[in-house]
Amino acid sequence: MKVTQALLSVSDKTGIVDFARGLAALNVKLLSTGGTAKLLRDAGLDVTEVSDHTGFPEMLDGRVKTLHPKVHGGILARRDLPEHLAAIDAAGIPRIDIVVVNLYPFQQTIAKTDCTLDDAIENIDIGGPAMVRAAAKNHGNEAGGCAIITDPADYSVVLKEVHDSGSVSAATRFGLAKKAFTHTARYDSAIANWLTALDENNKPGSFPQRLQVAFDKVEDLRYGENPHQQAAFYRDTQASAGGIANYTQLQGKELSFNNIADADAAWECVKSFDPSEGCACVIIKHANPCGVALASSTEAAYRKAFSTDPTSAFGGIIAFNTAVDAKTAEAVSAQFLEVLIAPDFTTEAREVLAKKQNVRVLQVPFSTDVAPGWDIKRVNGGILLQSFDAARIRRDQLTVVTKRAPTEAEMNDLMFAWRVAKYVKSNAIVYCKDGMTVGVGAGQMSRVDSARIAKIKAEHAGLSITGCVVASDAFFPFRDGLDVLAQAGATAVIQPGGSVRDAEVIAAADEQGIAMVLTGFRHFRH
Repeated sequence: MKVTQALLSVSDKTGIVDFARGLAALNVKLLSTGGTAKLLRDAGLDVTEVSDHTGFPEMLDGRVKTLHPKVHGGILARRDLPEHLAAIDAAGIPRIDIVVVNLYPFQQTIAKTDCTLDDAIENIDIGGPAMVRAAAKNHGNEAGGCAIITDPADYSVVLKEVHDSGSVSAATRFGLAKKAFTHTARYDSAIANWLTALDENNKPGSFPQRLQVAFDKVEDLRYGENPHQQAAFYRDTQASAGGIANYTQLQGKELSFNNIADADAAWECVKSFDPSEGCACVIIKHANPCGVALASSTEAAYRKAFSTDPTSAFGGIIAFNTAVDAKTAEAVSAQFLEVLIAPDFTTEAREVLAKKQNVRVLQVPFSTDVAPGWDIKRVNGGILLQSFDAARIRRDQLTVVTKRAPTEAEMNDLMFAWRVAKYVKSNAIVYCKDGMTVGVGAGQMSRVDSARIAKIKAEHAGLSITGCVVASDAFFPFRDGLDVLAQAGATAVIQPGGSVRDAEVIAAADEQGIAMVLTGFRHFRH
């Protein structure tokens, strides 16, 4: 059936005038409401107000305007059932073949710091979702149906089909219907999340009693962590622009489950170093940093990071906080790597990397923004929900607890080490010197074992740890861990503090001339 009438009622008015003008040129009658009708009329288009169409004026401050049989009958009548068509003809109800609706800006409203419960409630759309769901339900079949548009990006596709054939294809209508049901589901989810997170005074809280989440599938993956597991990659609908989920793959094989997990660890770690501080390089293996460094160039940063643990760097993920040039591309190409990530790559670097066809090269916008939403961990039968670990420390927030305070050089390295430790699996011990890691102990059940392993890895890499500083992601429960660091040659330590044996650990540091500063918070990473 040919498209004869469209109903347009949108909050997001992007592109609506041009779309309506295109429909009008194809002799499609336009129905509209409120602000949309005024906008179209001001643009010189012939528009019929819904209240004139139904013969029933808007009421209750606009709460009731489209909830009428002449609207929903025109949307819901099945085009393949003669009795439906006869029924609306007898009632004097013309078909509505296209519905263009996006909903009251509930999410934009609740994002305002001064949003009240009344403000939120008033921005819960009723008539809009009813029309969207009705049109999506009656998307029809080859005989015809109603096309529902909730996304301005679909205007051009629908307009072209109406121009070419006078109607919207069944395949397009079905695709639009699926998008529409997702649109209303997510709208209702936002309402439910916000309302069920209100505290006893109806003030916005943190964690909903009835949690709804929304993710879009990016791609199916070959397999999960292991070949016998199925997997797919989904992007959070609220993902920040600077997250790994917004990567652009410039070359290489398709990403695997483990590639993406490790790439995220690498990118989040390198993002903790602002480009104004210098060029940072992070090398990740199995979600742990095995080398991190700051330098005046990306090539120098890479060579310093690689020297921390060349063995573990094999098959690793490498991330930079600044653009990669040709010299750096040549340097990293000398090792076996899985993924290379940076905010940009020079043309010459792209040419060098093209010779390594299997290397996955990802471009990601650099941003230090904290991801919106929550950090989610799956457990059998449920999930754990927490805010993201966005805690940062300034020098003036550190507490010196030993007789000797750190030197300026030691303080620079302590600040560097603390940032790295945040991304090392607990129990984490990180030795650093001159803006680079020299030994990393990760994921051990005992903190003292992490300290020993970090020392051993430094020795295996041929690096001197005499005069280095150390970061511990959580407090030392006993002095034995501190003693291992001192014996290794460390001269300064940064740690949260908070142990019942803090005095014992501080005394051990004083005995051995080690400077110690406390942050007051930890960076557990399980």
